[in-house]
Amino acid sequence: MGHPTERENAQEPSTNDEVSTPEQPTDGTPPESTDPGAPAESVTAATSEAGEHRADATGSTAAGSEPAESDAAVIDPAPGLVEESPAVTTNVPSAATPETPAEPVAPSAATPETPETPVEPVAPSAATPETPVAPPTPSAATPETPAEPVEPVATPSVAEPRRPSFDDDDDVPYSPRVFAFEEPVAVPVVQQVPETPAPVASTPDASQDRTAVLPVAAETPAAPTPTPSAPVSAAAPTPATDVEPAADAQSTQVMHPVVEPAAVEPAAQAGSTPPVSPFAPATSAWTSAATSGAATTPAQEAAAAPARTSIASAFTPVGAPEGAAPDAPTDGGSPLDGISGDKAPSRLPKVALWAGIGVVVLGGLYTGAQWFYSDKVPPETTVAGVSVGGLDTQAATAALEKGLGGRAAEPITLQAGASTTTLDPAAAGLAFDAQATADELTSFSMSPVQLWKHVFGGTDEEPVTTVDDKKLEAQVAELKARLALEPVDGNVVFTDGQPVATPAQDGAEIVEDESIEIISTSWLTGSDPLDLPTTPEAPAVTQEETDAALAQAQSVVSAPVTVAVGGQQAELSPDVLASAAAFNPTDGALQLTFDGPTLLEAVVAGTDNLLDEAADAKFVFVNGAPVIEGGEPGTTIDPVALSSAVTTAALGTERTATVELTQSDPAESVAALEALGVKEKISEFSTNLTSDAQRTENLRVGASKVNGTLVKPGETFSLTDTLSPITAAGGYYSAGIVQDGKHVEGIGGGLSQMATTTYNAGFYAGLEDVEHRQHSYWFSRYPAGREATIFVGSIDMKFKNNTPYGVLMQSWVGGGQLHVAIWSTKYWTVEESSSGKQNVVEPTTVTHSGPDCVPQAKGNAGFSITTYRKLLLEGKVVKEESDRWTYKPDNQVVCGP
Repeated sequence: MGHPTERENAQEPSTNDEVSTPEQPTDGTPPESTDPGAPAESVTAATSEAGEHRADATGSTAAGSEPAESDAAVIDPAPGLVEESPAVTTNVPSAATPETPAEPVAPSAATPETPETPVEPVAPSAATPETPVAPPTPSAATPETPAEPVEPVATPSVAEPRRPSFDDDDDVPYSPRVFAFEEPVAVPVVQQVPETPAPVASTPDASQDRTAVLPVAAETPAAPTPTPSAPVSAAAPTPATDVEPAADAQSTQVMHPVVEPAAVEPAAQAGSTPPVSPFAPATSAWTSAATSGAATTPAQEAAAAPARTSIASAFTPVGAPEGAAPDAPTDGGSPLDGISGDKAPSRLPKVALWAGIGVVVLGGLYTGAQWFYSDKVPPETTVAGVSVGGLDTQAATAALEKGLGGRAAEPITLQAGASTTTLDPAAAGLAFDAQATADELTSFSMSPVQLWKHVFGGTDEEPVTTVDDKKLEAQVAELKARLALEPVDGNVVFTDGQPVATPAQDGAEIVEDESIEIISTSWLTGSDPLDLPTTPEAPAVTQEETDAALAQAQSVVSAPVTVAVGGQQAELSPDVLASAAAFNPTDGALQLTFDGPTLLEAVVAGTDNLLDEAADAKFVFVNGAPVIEGGEPGTTIDPVALSSAVTTAALGTERTATVELTQSDPAESVAALEALGVKEKISEFSTNLTSDAQRTENLRVGASKVNGTLVKPGETFSLTDTLSPITAAGGYYSAGIVQDGKHVEGIGGGLSQMATTTYNAGFYAGLEDVEHRQHSYWFSRYPAGREATIFVGSIDMKFKNNTPYGVLMQSWVGGGQLHVAIWSTKYWTVEESSSGKQNVVEPTTVTHSGPDCVPQAKGNAGFSITTYRKLLLEGKVVKEESDRWTYKPDNQVVCGP
């Protein structure tokens, strides 16, 4: 018998090995049972090619020696290697017939040993469920009886088919051998029991066949509830044993998985033999024989040879019906466990190799397709409505610039609620990048979406734009103010004597952050106008408050109100009440108020001499000196008290308001005027009159308006304001004036002499010069350089009272002169001087033409002059002033043709 390693290079039997030989019953051999429940260990008549190989191998081993029955080789299991535990059959029992232990076949003395043809076991019925056999519990009182040897069965010799040989043609394909190894055996939890002496097993008779029987653990059935086997007699518990077949020299050895017997208590070992470890693998018969060193005869090997295992059965779990698919591993292992054995090639590397090649090829094709399409825009692609499908990068860029360039430069129309405005894209930092858009559409990409677009057509794509965040934020901040819609407060007014309500309306302002996002992303592709989000702003006066005020207004004009004062009654009609009433917003409400002076005027008009008017104190000139007149108090009605009383009556059922008369003080009292210190004349200046009567009359009217004017400390005197209105209705006449360098006639002519005279009076009083301007030509009736003119709306003469006392002005026309005097308390000491005339230019004769030419006589020469003034206070110079002016020569004008 060869060593297992010698068979690894043997040729794999073909699938034709499973050729059945008709069963040949012999005398003394029981016929083959057709019962589906018969044990799988029963000898069958099927002879495989592998069995013939095995007979040859065993025959070659024992060549030249005729085995004798009494001299049969015995394979003794080594002590400690075989556990004396009951063996269990591995066939699938029938549900109708309980599985019984296989009866050993007694060897026949009359039949010579011939190589046994293994009989193929009968497959159990498909309808019969698998029923596991519960092994009998060993008893300490009953020693285990070793299994009886299997008696070889004589069969007629048959023609041997051709067997595979190493001499066969090399063209026969090599089929790698596949080994099935047992799965890891779960470690049983052995409960410690008191050690009891075990009976010594009986030694078989030396005359019997000493073929070793190795116990094989039964495969745990897959059914959740095992069916108990037939009861075993307690008097002679002989466990069923399986005869381990001898190893075939050329057939594939199938290593049956060792599975822990269910609920089997450990049995006591006989003698001093140590128990076999539950982790020790099962030992096949041929391995035991190979390692025992005892020779075996061909007949013995044939008797112990198992039935030829088919190629398919090598992948079927032990005990499962032939043809049944092996169960998937339940321990979490790989589904390929048990398919490839030791040193057997696996198909997995080839599968992985071809799969990898396929992935590389597909990846290359995919990348090539993407590269092929990368320089073109997918067909049917548009950008903001501009068609660019099928164009290359350069053409797409040109098409985008033509289609979107102009639109990107146009102002963006924005709308926020009811407000609209425009935004300049350049000012907001918004720009369209046609080149970047085209590059993005034609760039190489591994995205399957891009390939899909190239094959089936693209869609509308977004243009690439650039945004300057700082500029855009600044523009949106301005937009917020421009697009802000102020809330409208509710209000009630009286129109034609009837109340009219203005409804309250919410305001709105844009949301800056959201508006920035919308503008930056949709300015080129969004709607026109581009809607911006807004937040409402509630009005201060709501519609509810407006409705309440309207109800009050209707009550005001529902009937007249009577005012009782000073023993008289004045009736205020609804029209008067409506004209004086108003609703003012106060703390979110509309408050009804009445105008006191308007009501007072209506009450006075509705009564007879109800009030005594107060006389204000004032300065008057008596005999050329100022005196104070007036200042007596009068009677009046308090406007606030009158308004409150009328409001109460207008909103109530009793529509009568009662008020009292009060004393009224004059606006200017005598005491106040006395405190101003107007007691002496501090300056006076006079200028000569001309022979023009209308001009002199204008000066008399002007002097009357200046006379008695009071300028309090800190106030500014304006001559044009005092003389106004300078019109014919104001009492003025047309006289000669200088306008645009020409001597013409104008209303109020000659008032420039009032300006010169008043300016010099203020100049010598030390008052502050605020504004004045000299004439263009010098007139000999005025001091050179220290004179002034006026022109309503453009030129004025002003001075400011820079003293702590009141300044009272006195003016009159008399003695061929115009006089202006100032009364007060002397404060300043004034010193004046001049540079004299400089750069004198004599007048010439000039000729003018045209219908507007007015001839005039030759006047004074032109020159430049500077005047000086010092202001001293208590002998100390406080301020020094200088004023330089240049006069034009007053040329003779001759009108030409």
